[in-house]
Amino acid sequence: MLNIFARASVSRVTDPIGAWLVRRGLTPNSITVLGTIGSVAATLWFFPRGQLFIGAIAVTAFVLFDLLDGAMARAQGSGTPFGAVLDASCDRIADGALFAALAWYAFDTGHRWLAVASLVSLVSAQVVSYVKARAEASGLSADGGIAERADRLVITLVGSGLSGLGVPYVLDVALWLCAVLTAATVVQRLVLVHRSATEVVG
Repeated sequence: MLNIFARASVSRVTDPIGAWLVRRGLTPNSITVLGTIGSVAATLWFFPRGQLFIGAIAVTAFVLFDLLDGAMARAQGSGTPFGAVLDASCDRIADGALFAALAWYAFDTGHRWLAVASLVSLVSAQVVSYVKARAEASGLSADGGIAERADRLVITLVGSGLSGLGVPYVLDVALWLCAVLTAATVVQRLVLVHRSATEVVG
């Protein structure tokens, strides 16, 4: 949902930075990999230790690299098929690490239902992306949904950061909200695929 409303505003900021990085000889793929490594490292270092606020800040900083690689691709004229696959794969790795680390933290602190929410979010997030990829490979459409990647990250990282500052129950609310909305997005995308397939047959 945020992708629809924020994309143009964000691009006005990131496109000049992306063009500057390209002029310095960097490639979109290198930024994609660097951002993923940094995000996974920060996630697995801070969250299991219960350092939720600094973890949320660190992961957010590296997630922003995901905006820059797209801006760099636009600065070069277009992206490449390999770059698109690499970017999608790295997103899945980073998302999986985030929810796995939060589940680890929840189990370690005895919050089993919080761990369940983390694991539901992890699995649902992977399925959301898989449905779209499989649909596109079949010539069908599955764009959109109530909780795409940007939405999931905002909900999860804001909840984690506020929890790290001592706000009670906010992480529980954030992770269960993310779990419910992401599961709903799986259903939404399957409905979109069904509708697209029906239109093709018709």
